[in-house]
Amino acid sequence: MPQPPNPRRLVLSAARKYIFDNKDPERFLEDAVSGPHGDEVPRLTPNAIEKTRMPRSRDRILSNLEEMYREAFERARASGDDSQMATLDFAYRREQLYFEVLLDVRDALETRR
Repeated sequence: MPQPPNPRRLVLSAARKYIFDNKDPERFLEDAVSGPHGDEVPRLTPNAIEKTRMPRSRDRILSNLEEMYREAFERARASGDDSQMATLDFAYRREQLYFEVLLDVRDALETRR
């Protein structure tokens, strides 16, 4: 009887394929340690981040946040859960403040270039 595929092995295989992109893992790790060669830019380095433009606008991010919390707030209101409504209201204001600070940092870094 054939064994069913092992989910852990499938996930590790997919991660290995994504990370190493069909390159020899030993060579890939050596390159990562020694730095980029030529035009190849490793993922998630300051240089790669600088070359990538942030695609989401401030308004889009904050409206997505508001929409997400509004849906949860309406569900809490429909169930009559006043404590959940208060918790969501506080969480929304806190997250909005965090995002505004992060967006200010992003804007400052973009203007610094």
